[in-house]
Amino acid sequence: MTQTSTLQDPRVVTALDAMFARAAQDEVTGARIEAARPGGSAPATPQELADANAEVYMPISAEGGKLLYSLIRAARPATVVEFGTSFGISTLYLAAAVRDNGTGRVISSELSADKIAAARRTFAETGLDDLITVLEGDARETLAALDGPVDFLLLDGWKDLCLPVLRLLEPRLAPGTLVVTDDVDLPALAPCLDHVRDPRNGYESVTFPVEDGMEISCRL
Repeated sequence: MTQTSTLQDPRVVTALDAMFARAAQDEVTGARIEAARPGGSAPATPQELADANAEVYMPISAEGGKLLYSLIRAARPATVVEFGTSFGISTLYLAAAVRDNGTGRVISSELSADKIAAARRTFAETGLDDLITVLEGDARETLAALDGPVDFLLLDGWKDLCLPVLRLLEPRLAPGTLVVTDDVDLPALAPCLDHVRDPRNGYESVTFPVEDGMEISCRL
């Protein structure tokens, strides 16, 4: 008997195809938002940035999503934590893997209320909403209240906050836990990458050459 992946579920395929198509317009959408901003003004806080970019998807690539799926299928984590839900593209890959493992949960954190509402609709439409909890607010606060260990961590929110979120969750990372950071070419991610690449901090890291790059670090 051939085992079917949840990524092949027509509901999931339809949702991902539609979101990737809309995400392809991110550059145009971002330019429109920038042009409409009053001269000299710019978002300053993470919440202001999230609200200003409420229409922008900022997704992982399909190749990166499949890599996440494979990692979770192999590691079989009980609790998957994601920093940066956005519209839920990456979250679907995480939850599909958890569904196919037959055990686990996904906890994601997002600042934009509009994105959360859209993501939750998508999770319900794909039948994966029972596996996903989305925490609204600053991840440095919402993830601080997690119960139990973190068995897999995806850092894909605002890049300058990835290191603070990682440091917050490090006490919950057991040896063997995988930490994945996306968009390794972005300068703002450098402090987080420096941290996981320094052997003194207790990680072994490798970069995967998917679109925009993913760093996979194993907690030692």
